[in-house]
Amino acid sequence: MSVREIVEIGHPTLRRRAREVSPEQLASAEIQRLIDDMIDTKRAAHGAGLAANQVGEAVRVAVVEVDPDNPRYPYKPPFPLTVVVNPELERLSDEQEAIDEGCLSVPGLRGAVPRWMEVRVSYLDRSGTPSSLSASGLVAGSFQHELDHLDGVLFLDRVSDRESLSTWEQWERLRRPEFERRARGIVERYGG
Repeated sequence: MSVREIVEIGHPTLRRRAREVSPEQLASAEIQRLIDDMIDTKRAAHGAGLAANQVGEAVRVAVVEVDPDNPRYPYKPPFPLTVVVNPELERLSDEQEAIDEGCLSVPGLRGAVPRWMEVRVSYLDRSGTPSSLSASGLVAGSFQHELDHLDGVLFLDRVSDRESLSTWEQWERLRRPEFERRARGIVERYGG
């Protein structure tokens, strides 16, 4: 297991739709090592999730996990490590909220992205077992962000209000308190 380089905006893999992973490929040492490396990389970068595209691998694999002590996202509720392979997303309601997002592959920027507040994700776990989960609130937003990566979409493509784009420094100074207030409301309303 090791920490891999996170590719940044401009790298062509970030704009490609990742390919499906067959059961045989998923069982391979190569894909299992990729998953372990993605977990290590996400944790080292203090991310809430990471898609394989972000480490230069165009396969439909992503990991989502929110540690309660994550310094980048103290307002996000904890969420256990979840590995999703060949995920498919279904929205469960029409409710959306604007979530201020950043991305490890777009360093230094944040912007407001409308996200569905209740979704179901169907996927294979890392052992190849078909699974599904329902996610709400900020956790639902995290899954949508990572699944967008697997389709070659960056959060910048979904920013609803260009005036919401800011550097991390300016976001911390000017926007963080208001977003954290809204984030607490999302967590209270949706639990995630």
